[in-house]
Amino acid sequence: MPPKVTIIIAVIFLLISLSVIIAIAYVQIHNEQALSPGLKYGIVLDAGSSRTTVYVYQWPAEKENNTGIVSQTFNCNVNGQGISSYAGDPEKAASYIDVCMKKVREKIPVHQQNSTPAYLGATAGMRLLRLQNDSAAYGVLSSIRNYFQTQPFDFRGAHIITGQEEGVYGWITANYLMGNFLEKNIWRAWVRPHGAETTGALDLGGASTQISFIPEKSEQNPNSTVEVTLYGYQYNVYTHSFQCYGRDEAEKRLLASIAQNPPVKLHVENPCYPHNYMVNLTMKHTFGSLCSAPFRPANYNPDHLISFRGTGDPVLCRQKVASLFNFTACYGDKDCSFDGVHQPKVKGKFSAFSGFYYTANALNLTGYFSLNEFNASMWSFCTQDWSKLPQILLRFEEKYARSYCFSANYIYYLLVHGYKFDTESWPQIHFQKEVGNSSLAWSLGYMLNLTNMIPAESPKIQLPMSPSVFAGLLFLFTAISVLCLIFLVILLIRAW
Repeated sequence: MPPKVTIIIAVIFLLISLSVIIAIAYVQIHNEQALSPGLKYGIVLDAGSSRTTVYVYQWPAEKENNTGIVSQTFNCNVNGQGISSYAGDPEKAASYIDVCMKKVREKIPVHQQNSTPAYLGATAGMRLLRLQNDSAAYGVLSSIRNYFQTQPFDFRGAHIITGQEEGVYGWITANYLMGNFLEKNIWRAWVRPHGAETTGALDLGGASTQISFIPEKSEQNPNSTVEVTLYGYQYNVYTHSFQCYGRDEAEKRLLASIAQNPPVKLHVENPCYPHNYMVNLTMKHTFGSLCSAPFRPANYNPDHLISFRGTGDPVLCRQKVASLFNFTACYGDKDCSFDGVHQPKVKGKFSAFSGFYYTANALNLTGYFSLNEFNASMWSFCTQDWSKLPQILLRFEEKYARSYCFSANYIYYLLVHGYKFDTESWPQIHFQKEVGNSSLAWSLGYMLNLTNMIPAESPKIQLPMSPSVFAGLLFLFTAISVLCLIFLVILLIRAW
């Protein structure tokens, strides 16, 4: 072979070897792949006044700015009533929960169950029970704690949350699901939306109701706002919870107010019940609650029945509903809702969920609609005869159907005369049940907040080649390069 050809071949081999060495080093250094440590799970039991719902949430183990990217993956409604109703037999509260917890165990990988935190948060029903009978409330929570000792999850406790916490967590849930805290940019990275406005939250439960929103900066008062930090940003949220102003307790107060004196007639007339509807309710149901106790008559007998007859009178119903609010305590104060409670002027869009949504849905109204539409639908519904309601309602259940007229009037007074929504601001309210596949409830906000206490795991780095393979290839091609270089030098010396 001619010397020149041999030299060219040697140079080519040398260049190839050097190129391979550079390529191997570049791929190993720059193409390392971060493996996600996987998903983490959390369980929240929303122990409301009328029922308990179990939610399962999941999020990537590597958190975003110290707050997990949480999504709802499963929910289960517990059969029976709220846990506060089991004050006389606390073991029942735990036994009812077990059916849903069996389903939860099927949703979470077995090897992760021991590290999955579980929380129970009880709301207004238990807050009332604690005021009425502290030992009974403790007994119910103790029963649930004992039950979770038999479960594989990392139970972090059963607590009665405050009304303020309930309001703030509901606000967090609504804004999180609507993408007001984070969104993905064109590079698929999570960033804070530029100029995003937050949404107010309106929650109507069975025993309490909450309003939460960020007021104008000029109206932000440290005494009435709560500082919330999410994804590295701070928000000053006004929130207030009204005990005894939940839908169920408000209706009990209405019934108690019209039945507190022995009726002259055989039946107590209720203008908010549909025309020709009749029901017998015990005195315990009507006057037994801490909220309706002030109306309790001298001849109170828990087992005594009171017969209520519906008259379907929307005008009189509205008057009766108005009497449930103390507006005189706010007389002359524009920054006051009712009962003497300070409230800045409502601002921006609002999400109305729970009882707000279910009542609007019964009136065939969801999403955004005007105040006039709401009033028209309410009037039409309230004048219907009881016999017509099974055809009107998509889902007919007596205990709810009989109360929708009251609920609608109550929502009107709460939002318009209480929170001061008007014909211009009312259309900014979005009556909704969920966003995507996630329910609008305080429990998601609760889980989001609690992820700040769960340490993030760093991603595991996976290299394209194992260290031994990388070292072997590097040694091989370095040796080839050295041999090629030596051979090339020898050829050049001979050529000279």
